[in-house]
Amino acid sequence: MYNTKAYSAASATSPLTSDTIARRDPTEHDVQIEILFCGICHSDVHSVRNEWSGFMPSVYPIVPGHEIVGRVTKVGSAVTKYKPGDLAGVGCMVDSDRTCPNCQAGLEQFCPNMTLTYNFPDKHLGGVTYGGYSDSIVVEERFVLRVPENLDLAGVAPLLCAGITTYSPLRHWGVTEGKKVGVVGLGGLGHMGVKFAHALGAHVVVFTTSPDKKEDALRLGADEVVVSRNTDEMQKHAGSFDFILDTVSAKHDINAYIDLLRLDGNITLVGAPEKPLDVAAFSLIMARRSLSGSSIGGIPETQEMLDFCGKHNITADVEVIPIQQVNEAYERLLKSDVKYRFCIDMASLKSA
Repeated sequence: MYNTKAYSAASATSPLTSDTIARRDPTEHDVQIEILFCGICHSDVHSVRNEWSGFMPSVYPIVPGHEIVGRVTKVGSAVTKYKPGDLAGVGCMVDSDRTCPNCQAGLEQFCPNMTLTYNFPDKHLGGVTYGGYSDSIVVEERFVLRVPENLDLAGVAPLLCAGITTYSPLRHWGVTEGKKVGVVGLGGLGHMGVKFAHALGAHVVVFTTSPDKKEDALRLGADEVVVSRNTDEMQKHAGSFDFILDTVSAKHDINAYIDLLRLDGNITLVGAPEKPLDVAAFSLIMARRSLSGSSIGGIPETQEMLDFCGKHNITADVEVIPIQQVNEAYERLLKSDVKYRFCIDMASLKSA
């Protein structure tokens, strides 16, 4: 066991401050990583403030962060895929039972016994797991990901959550060249959905409530931008979409988008509104449309996503901050005052 610097919150109302935490020494199957960058996910804010207490209560002190990019510093004797000096990433999971049908299919994100990167029981040290707002982390080889050398590392970090969250449903629902794809919302998730759908060859339409986002949507790869409050603009696209990715976490009219799907079209939710959405049954029934949800991705698909990003030079649009500005970043995130993700330069932790 060794100690490493971190930023943690002592309670749901406490700011994140400098701390020291324990990490396990690498076992024979482990990879030790020096963390270079860690993205800030909206779920970090929810967890730090214990806003998911109903189904995932926070244990304090909590060290958030599950969008981790760094360099390998040490490997166990049985590790075969990594060596010191390699670039590596860690996403939302650091373990699973590996034996259930979902794990066997490479869908570890649906394992009933998965271990999340932070705020989950730690079978090695007891207590809970600690995330990426820290100097280093030790993870079993199977849950470590190869990071392409040609990409900006700060922009890679959010790919480990926002990236795979949007890439996975696009792949699952067969988005390819010639498909018509809608992306609802242009935030941290939506901007990645646009980039991926464009790179997959789809005709991409962004739906936004903000007319001033049109220029940015086109820059990111959209072919068209629709202001969703404009009924006439929406009606022009009725019954024409193969797939729609809904990234909005606020309450909104899901039926307006279901009606835009063609026969057998699908709309997938990756945003999570606090209150249930009202769904009109006949909008689904009359065109055999489907409504589904999606959660991150398994380790094989996450690696596929990173390789795809390396090939197409895709990263997240980030604002890089020092760790000392993390509490301010949380407040700005709640106001959607970022384009499009915050990423922490963990070198700043050395002076914390």
